[in-house]
Order: sequence, then structure tokens, then C-alpha cells
Amino acid sequence: MKKTIVQPAIVCTVLLFSACAKKEVIAPEKLSAKSVTKNAVAASAVPARSEALLAMQCYNNAFYHQYGTYGPSYKAYYYSDITHSGRMDFWKQAEAIETIIDAYTINNDTDLRNKMVYLYNGMRDAYGLLWSSNSFNDDVIWGALMCIRAFQITNDGGMKDMAKNNFDMVWSRAWDTSLGGGLWWTTDKTTKNACVNAPAAICAMYLYQATGDAGYRDKAKMILDWMISKLYVSTGEVKGAINAAGTITEGTRTYTQGTFIGACDLLNSYYPSNNYSALALKVMDYTKNSMCNAQGLLPDEYDTEDCQGFKAIFARWACRFVHDQGLQASYATWLNYNATQAWAYRNSSGLMWGQWWHRTPDNYVNSFETTCGVAIMNGVWLF
Repeated sequence: MKKTIVQPAIVCTVLLFSACAKKEVIAPEKLSAKSVTKNAVAASAVPARSEALLAMQCYNNAFYHQYGTYGPSYKAYYYSDITHSGRMDFWKQAEAIETIIDAYTINNDTDLRNKMVYLYNGMRDAYGLLWSSNSFNDDVIWGALMCIRAFQITNDGGMKDMAKNNFDMVWSRAWDTSLGGGLWWTTDKTTKNACVNAPAAICAMYLYQATGDAGYRDKAKMILDWMISKLYVSTGEVKGAINAAGTITEGTRTYTQGTFIGACDLLNSYYPSNNYSALALKVMDYTKNSMCNAQGLLPDEYDTEDCQGFKAIFARWACRFVHDQGLQASYATWLNYNATQAWAYRNSSGLMWGQWWHRTPDNYVNSFETTCGVAIMNGVWLF
């Protein structure tokens, strides 16, 4: 296994920004996985903020497609791969848009904001305003979460309404008292999964903040408390699914960990006596100590194509948790190391696959998978 870090040429234009509290990345040849251990990573080993923006720009150069007008605006989507064989699937598109939201949050770049709006328009254009024809409740929730996060930037009431109406639709058809509560994964009602419940709790909290309707906060708490009772394990694992008979059918994943952390983070200040942050800390520690390799790299999840972008979702909510709870001393070095490794092994187009220990191939890159490096690079600039 080759450990030498390659510094390929990048075709994107570099925009320079001040590096705030973080320092510029150190010479990459000093950061080989062989020489860095989980507990001894240089605190300064993090890409510059200008490089985090560059990573998003390189992603857009490879996958962004603007395809027409949308009223007075424009519409766009992300291709599924570098061959431009078609648009990303519904939920992956939503997660790619969340990645550009992450990047805009850090960089306040007008071009990123515009592209986010055009991509949102592309979702409306392709799928309409209400996604009741989609039998996957998690798909609808990922889309609603993207919409309410976009609303936080634009204050566009249409985005808020799309988030609200689609969340309400899922709640109506997916929540029931079997298994003590929880949202069903699909309209077939065979399993209740973390991939719908945890992001729904996050979405509900953002809807509460946007609307002032305490019913959304109540729903978020109901969802999280159910997850704690059925899917959370005291070791810090968040299991993926439980079937109608009450049997756990899926193990933990980086995105089940990350979205649970995100839900705990958002509810903690409203319900301090529940001490949700302590549960999130257990999940963070399990992810760091039991799911990463010996050097501290987040795992490569390649068993299905859906899994390949999971680390982006973990990075999004884990980094925000560290920021919100002031946990830099415990987790910044670890998360910075992952960002550094991802960027160090980018290809000649500036794209990063999920194997953050050797160079990304130039001839094959999946657009969902390559959100992971972009998300972690921008995420670490939250703290």
C-alpha cells in the first residue's frame, strides 16, 4: 500500500481568504498515514479555508449542470458521475445540495449561494412541491432537511413551505405507536430506520426555529427519545433499523452516528435535563475509537453505492456538534486529520474519493462519494 502523499495539479482557480483561527496546511509529505497516529496529529494539520472553498469549486466543475431558466431564475442539478451519464438520485441530490450549503456557510461565496438556489429549483422542477409519490420516507426527509437549511440562508418562504409540507406528509403516514413510536422507513411499514428518524428530528427542530410552532420541537423530542429507547446502544452505537417484530436488522453506520449526534445537539439546549449531549459524546467516541482505522481515518463504506457518501453526513453534524458544544480539545485534531488526508489524496481535478489513504483515481469518481471530502474540509472550519 503506497503511503506517499501526492500533490497533483489542480485545474480550479484558487481564491484566497484569511485563515481565521486555523493555520495553513503543513507540508503534505510530513502527513503520511504511516507517520501519524490517532492520538498524535499536528493541530495545524488542516487545509486552509481557501482550499475548502476550492474543493467545493472543483466538485462543481466536475458535476454541476445548469440546464435552463426557472421563472426569473435558473435550474440545475448534479450529475451522478464524471461521465455525466445522468442526474444524481433524489436523496443523493439533496445531500449534495447540503454539501454546497455547508460550503456557503463557511465561505459566504455568492456563486455558491446562487448555485444552491438553482439546484433547489432543479429539485422543484424534477420532482414537484410535494413528494408523496416517493415511497421512501427517508428520501422525503432528506429533501425536506435540505430545503429548511436552504431557507436559513435565503429566507425564501417557498423553501420553508416545501420543508414543512413534506415533513408533515411523512409524519402523517409514517409515525405510529407500534414499537413504541418511530417513523417507518417506507410506506410498506416493514422497518423503522435511523436514516429517516434522526434527520427527521433535525428537520423538525429547524422547522420549529423557522415557524415558532412548538409542535415541531415536540415531534423532534418524540423521535429522538424513541431512537434512544430502540436504536441507541450504551456503547455509543446507533443501530440502523428495527423491524416490525422488534429485531435489530442493521448495524451502525457513519451517517446513523452523525445524524443522531446532530439531533442530540439541537435538542440539548431545549431539554438540558435529558442530557442529550452526553449521549452524543458517547456516539462521537464510539465513532472515533471503534469505527476508524489505527490512524483515525473514518471508514470506507463501499458495500452499496448508497453507502459511499455517508461520511459527508457524519462530518456535517459531528463538526457542528464540536462547534456548538465547545469540544475542540477533544475532537478537533481527529477531524482535522481526516480533512487533511482527504485533500492530500485528491486527484488532478481536485476530487476526493472515500479512501483517504491513497490517491483518488483520475478516471473514476462517483459524485455522491466525493461529497465526503468536501464536507469534512468545510466542516472543520466551523470550529
